[in-house]
Amino acid sequence: MINLAVQLPGLSLKNPIMPASGCFSFGREIGELYDLSKLGAVITKATTQHPRIGNATPRVAESSSGMLNAIGLQNPGVEQVVSEELKRLASYDVPVIVNVAGSSLEEYVEVASVVSKISNVHAIELNISCPNVKDGGIIFGTDALVAAELTKAVVAASSVPVYVKLSPNVTSIVPIAKAIEEAGASGLTMINTLLGMELDRKTGKPILANRTGGLSGPAIKPIAIRLIDEVRRNTSIPIIAMGGVETVQDVIDYLSIGANAVAVGTAHFKNPWICSELIDQLPEALASLGYSSVEQCIGRSHDHEYLLSR
Repeated sequence: MINLAVQLPGLSLKNPIMPASGCFSFGREIGELYDLSKLGAVITKATTQHPRIGNATPRVAESSSGMLNAIGLQNPGVEQVVSEELKRLASYDVPVIVNVAGSSLEEYVEVASVVSKISNVHAIELNISCPNVKDGGIIFGTDALVAAELTKAVVAASSVPVYVKLSPNVTSIVPIAKAIEEAGASGLTMINTLLGMELDRKTGKPILANRTGGLSGPAIKPIAIRLIDEVRRNTSIPIIAMGGVETVQDVIDYLSIGANAVAVGTAHFKNPWICSELIDQLPEALASLGYSSVEQCIGRSHDHEYLLSR
């Protein structure tokens, strides 16, 4: 019997698999395909204080190795998220992580304060890394001092642990991760999308109305692995990893580099059952490595390196 359970601050996970914010919305559609209680957790779509309609269309473009999006944090606002989406998710036996976004420190604090008081919300994912909005988002995530100030304010206002989502669109990610850890974050989620652009082959013009968008999918997995490795070596708080997860081997790779749990994003657009299937496949994958629990697999790459250095 393989033990899939993982314990993180505020989160008692039945297994380490969960949908990433942005590719699962609030689970309304996928909840019609299988029981969401099977998931380790649910990370909701970004929530802001007021409703947002997002960026102009087209705002999604395919590339040869992933997907570009410039949705722009479209969401119904915190009032409707609380009264409808979180209320519906409460019918499932699954911890909820609410992705909180904003245009100002005050907006982040206000939204975090409201949603953290909802009984089925077990943690907040602080979104300081969205590359697709002109105000807020990545502005807070590319400066260590600004990121720390925001983290400290949200931690103080929140009734649940705060996980901060890091941007890969920085020169050096470690100083930002360390500043966030010192500011009181309970964990990190990484990585968000990489800024990119795709052209229309007939016109040569950018496909996205926003010109640029966030690249996700298999192309970013090696980058995410590298960044998580750097952060894992320099911080001690848990990491929920994401970036190009499509197979159970991808899950094993992220656990091996030191992630404590794994979120699945873009693969949902090809296979809406992807999280359920990965949960089913994970016990056999762990057993094939000689492990009887997820915990034994976490950080095995670093264990191997340690043994080689002796």
